Amino acid sequence: MTWFEAFIIAVVEGLTEFLPVSSTGHMVLTQAILGVPSDEFVKLFTVNIQFGAILSVLVLYWKRFFKSIDFYFKLFVAFLPAAVLGFLLGDWIDSLLESPLVVAISLVLGGLILLRVDAWFPSAVLTDEQVLNDPERHDDDRLISYPKALMIGIFQCIALIPGVSRSAATIIGGLTQGITRKNAAEFSFFLAVPTMAAASGYKLLKQADHFDTTKLGLLAFGNLVAFVVALLAIRFFIGFLTKHGFKLFGWYRIVAGLIILALLAAGVDLSIA
Repeated sequence: MTWFEAFIIAVVEGLTEFLPVSSTGHMVLTQAILGVPSDEFVKLFTVNIQFGAILSVLVLYWKRFFKSIDFYFKLFVAFLPAAVLGFLLGDWIDSLLESPLVVAISLVLGGLILLRVDAWFPSAVLTDEQVLNDPERHDDDRLISYPKALMIGIFQCIALIPGVSRSAATIIGGLTQGITRKNAAEFSFFLAVPTMAAASGYKLLKQADHFDTTKLGLLAFGNLVAFVVALLAIRFFIGFLTKHGFKLFGWYRIVAGLIILALLAAGVDLSIA
């Protein structure tokens, strides 16, 4: 992996980590387009730089992370399902990361779901307007109970499949529990912190003996780029989601997935194995 390839992949990660379009899926496809071989370091890189992106959450919402111990317990409850399943199915998940076909199908199916989300949860739109006009409920984490946190965590497990957006899965999980778009999206951001910290740390420990100065530099550079880009993407997403919902993201996923399927059907090699 070159520095330029690391930069492009990190920009893609920063732009897509918090959008319901699947950051992992976009990085896998970017890797295929750039012709980056899927060795162990590249797999580590695509996981690790997601941690750089979610650090932007700590910067933008740092006051929320010092609000109460109850907040941390709820994040832990939501984190557990994906942590356990990810540990048990790690090798299988890694194999799926090498399949553009899996990513394409996931993009299309996820897009079809996003087209209907606003119709399935119309009350979330009205409640969002009330929340924006009520500062006391604007960031009230008490709206998310422990059972609701657990359910959001179960939804996050779906995102272990490449092409299924972790952001979309957890936000929809929140909406099924009667949480507003804004609160569901923000809790999704917060949940990304322990989830990606654990995934990044696990990958780093497994490959700690195989690093050299160049690889460490690429990891640090990728995390920095993803962090800066994600700062901008979060602000855009919260504002856009609150006002316009999921439909545009749904159409984007469908078009992107169909383009990939068409390229694969035409014999274009998108393999990264």
